[in-house]
Amino acid sequence: MLIAQRPIGPDVVPYVIAELSANHNGSLDQALAIMKLAHESGASAIKLQTYKPETITLQSDRPEFRIHGGLWDGHTLFDLYQWAHTPWEWHSELFALGKELGITVFSSPFDATAVDLLESLDCPAYKIASFELVDLPLIRYAAQTGKPLVMSTGMANEQEISAAVDTALKHGNGDVALLHCVSGYPAPAADYHLRTLSLLRQRFGLEVGLSDHTLGSATAIAATALGATLIEKHFTRSRAEGGPDCAFSMEPHELKALIESVNTAHAALGQPSFELAPSERSNRDFRRSLYLVEDIHAGEPLTAAHIQSVRPALGLPPADYDALLGRRVTETKAAGQPLSWQWIERDE
Repeated sequence: MLIAQRPIGPDVVPYVIAELSANHNGSLDQALAIMKLAHESGASAIKLQTYKPETITLQSDRPEFRIHGGLWDGHTLFDLYQWAHTPWEWHSELFALGKELGITVFSSPFDATAVDLLESLDCPAYKIASFELVDLPLIRYAAQTGKPLVMSTGMANEQEISAAVDTALKHGNGDVALLHCVSGYPAPAADYHLRTLSLLRQRFGLEVGLSDHTLGSATAIAATALGATLIEKHFTRSRAEGGPDCAFSMEPHELKALIESVNTAHAALGQPSFELAPSERSNRDFRRSLYLVEDIHAGEPLTAAHIQSVRPALGLPPADYDALLGRRVTETKAAGQPLSWQWIERDE
């Protein structure tokens, strides 16, 4: 898979996406500052969200349009998205900064008009958010642009994921990745069941990654070890600034540490092998081998009192111990020497 010519897959370090989301807190300057910090922290890409309150919900005070519990308790959906949305007039400046910094910027569109805006800005890929995974017309419309699609699976069952994947593959260019996700804000690590990553890859044959709403980096590191090739984390300048998503977002030093850790985890995966690692080579001489620990005269048989398995590895291997017992030596030898078949009788 490619996003803006950057390959994504098991042979390269994970593609780490810094999710700007609503953490700009209504300030374009803050949004630009967060983007610069994400670039400095080593993110592979910055992801926006593209919607207007009226394209994502209705302005209604009915009970079903009001949030009960959690971070946004008491807000209506319209008020939350009015607070959280990224104004469309900012997008051109955000994409321009991405080009200036040399970092990929893409977005989650939430309706067809958002896709149209993003297409006018040459958005290189589209993210389908977990809540929109069941919106097959939106997936079809985004896929028809011919751009790669990254789709989050939060709340979706296997049938819903399958329908979304089928729609994306039927109408798009085939570049599709799935992000295993738990749509809790924040989500407990125990809810993630990361072994699902292998199931997703096996079931759908696509690149798989993690949209991580847990606190900290442990879940992302574990996901990398299980084969995740993309990692998405919400990102902010400082949680103290109190944006809608700040409570479960990473600060710059945390994202930098996460990227270093997932890259290390990826490097540690390597390839299946029983070959000697380069860092081991100089230590191989210090494995155990068999040494003579008692003087012995020519013609005498070796006994357990004569032989000990010690470091270094200049003598015969410990596996020869049983075969040596009772054999006669052909030369007189002083204690402290490595055992050698050169002066020990062998079978005819």
